[in-house]
Amino acid sequence: MTGEWTRNHLLKAIVWCFLSYTLLLWISNFAMYFTKMSLSPQSVVEYYLGSEERFLSPRTMQGMLEVLHFHAFAMGILLLTLTHLLLFVPISMRAKAWGICTAFVSGIGDELAGWAVRFVHPGFAVVKVGFFVLLQTVLLVLMVLVARALLFEQPSAYTDSDPEADELES
Repeated sequence: MTGEWTRNHLLKAIVWCFLSYTLLLWISNFAMYFTKMSLSPQSVVEYYLGSEERFLSPRTMQGMLEVLHFHAFAMGILLLTLTHLLLFVPISMRAKAWGICTAFVSGIGDELAGWAVRFVHPGFAVVKVGFFVLLQTVLLVLMVLVARALLFEQPSAYTDSDPEADELES
């Protein structure tokens, strides 16, 4: 591969298919979240700690471990793939670094915040909501950046595309 991913039609087709699946995941992630709770910290507390009024049982450690086991792998692969594609988008290395760090921190934060609500303190419900919103936002931004690079056939930017950094290297 030369790195010119926007000129390889088969590679573009694969990336578009991947982005389509990722969009479905993004939409279903919203749907699943909002069928269980809302952006209200109280709804998050009720989901993880249970609610007698709503006949909700607290989340069990075994159930949470099963979800974490699958999500740790699946989200890791998703974020690895999206952030790898981000490397080819013609934006500054600083923006790429922020995108990569934010994606992985929000992903792990979203997973672990539920554990903190359930086993540490209900106050972590605000953190859970924040990480959910941040993760969904980052996923959308990454998808849009990659799609934009494909749509407008922007040149590969695997290297630094930050003019300030180019001057520093000279």
